[in-house]
Amino acid sequence: MQLLNPTFEDLYIDVRRREKRVLTDCQVMFLPDIDAAHIHYHEWKIRKRSSQKLVAYLEKKNKPVKILEVGCGNGWLSSKLAAIPNTLVTGLDVNEIEIAQAKRIFKKDNLEFAWDSFDPARYAQRDYDIVVFAASIQYFESLKTILRNTLSCLSPNGEIHILDSHFYKPGKVVDALKRTTDYYSEIGYPEMAGYYFHHTLDGLLGFNYKILSHPGHLLKKIKNAPFYWIAVKHSS
Repeated sequence: MQLLNPTFEDLYIDVRRREKRVLTDCQVMFLPDIDAAHIHYHEWKIRKRSSQKLVAYLEKKNKPVKILEVGCGNGWLSSKLAAIPNTLVTGLDVNEIEIAQAKRIFKKDNLEFAWDSFDPARYAQRDYDIVVFAASIQYFESLKTILRNTLSCLSPNGEIHILDSHFYKPGKVVDALKRTTDYYSEIGYPEMAGYYFHHTLDGLLGFNYKILSHPGHLLKKIKNAPFYWIAVKHSS
């Protein structure tokens, strides 16, 4: 996701179709709510909870907030964020098909969508108060590099929020990589494994970060919140 890459974009949308993640306009319109019979219903329940927490967190700021969502897909979360009073939201993704869908479905004066890769050098000094990586940070190879570069896009008191992505214990990365490689091979897209990266909390060392939500015990991981919610701020 470092540059616009037709190979990655084509692979990504094909995999999403294969996994039944490309939804109809009617389905996208009501996300994160979806029919209980849908194959990803339980995943959407998790994403609904995490999005509600993020929205509640941002509402408490009670001031104008400029937001960038990196990897917004079909735009449902960006739309939810744009419903917060006094926000200005940009949703960004390399997936042209779903960006077009987002533009078609979600029309708000304070919301825009862009078909583009996230090159922090081009977004530097745009003074975003919040940059969100929701289920997208795994497509960036180096956690330290993307966080360091994204900090340059923030306002002085800005924050990076990471949610809906796995963080692995260092000793579990090799096994996770094998599972990822095996999975993409099994569904017929082995090249996709080269674009999926496995981050650990160690990658946050040196940053001013706070864990806002912890996966907790095994039962909670399965039924409630399997992902960390992490906020990274300027060190100053």
